[in-house]
Amino acid sequence: MTHLLEMRGIVKRFGRVEALKGVDFHVGRAEVVGLVGDNGAGKSTLVKIIAGVYQPDAGEIYWEGQPRVFRDPHEARQAGVEIVYQHLALIDLMSIERNIFLGREPVRRVGPLSILDKRRMSEEAWRVLQDIGLRRIRSPAERVAKLSGGERQSVAIGRAMHFKAKLLILDEPTAALSVRETRRVLDHVLDVKKQGVSVIIISHNIYHVYEVSDRIVVLDHGRKIADVPKEKVTPEEVIKVIRRGAPLES
Repeated sequence: MTHLLEMRGIVKRFGRVEALKGVDFHVGRAEVVGLVGDNGAGKSTLVKIIAGVYQPDAGEIYWEGQPRVFRDPHEARQAGVEIVYQHLALIDLMSIERNIFLGREPVRRVGPLSILDKRRMSEEAWRVLQDIGLRRIRSPAERVAKLSGGERQSVAIGRAMHFKAKLLILDEPTAALSVRETRRVLDHVLDVKKQGVSVIIISHNIYHVYEVSDRIVVLDHGRKIADVPKEKVTPEEVIKVIRRGAPLES
C-alpha cells in the first residue's frame, strides 16, 4: 500500500539560508508521526510545504501515490490537508460557528442571490461541538474569546474532522495548556487516528509526542537525523538525539 504522503529529497532555500537539505519524509495511512527537533531544525518549513504555504526548490512529493505539489493552502485543503497552528487556529472576535466554516461558509440560493445559510452553519457547528465533547459550551454562537486554550485546540481539530481531513498537522498543540486540557487534546489525536486520519504532531514536549505517535522523526539544521518506530526508542533517547544533533548511537 502506498503512503498517504511521501517526500523525497526536499530542498528549500530562503536566500542564502538552506532551511531543508534533501529531506526524505513520509506519512502512512492512519499513522501518527511525531516531528521533533530544536528551534531552526526545519520542522515548520517542512509542514508549510505540505500545507501549500511554500513550494520546494528541489525534490519530489507524492500524495496518495501521485506526484503533487500544492500551490497554495486552499489547494492543500481541497486535497484533505488541514493544519492547526499554535497561535492562529481561531479568530477571537468571531463566533465558534463562523470559525469552523471560515472560508467555507455554506450558502443557499434565493433567486439570483447566494445568502449565507446561518441555520445550517449553526446546526453543523453544534454537531462538531458534541462530537468533540465540548458540552460546556451552550451555543456555537459564543465568541471564541471565551474559550480556554484546550477548547480552542479541540474546536480546531473538530473543524478539520468536519471537513474530512486525510492529514491533520498539529503545530505545538499542547503549548501552554493545563494538564487536563493537554490530556483532552492528546485523546483527540488518538480518536482522529481511529477514524483513519493521519496526523503529524510537532511539539517541543517529547513526552507528549511520544505518547500518541507511531513513529518519531527528528530534524536538525535542515537534515533528517532520525526516523524510528516509537517502540524502538525511549523519550530520553529522542531528547539525547536532539541535544547532540546526531543520530542514535548503535
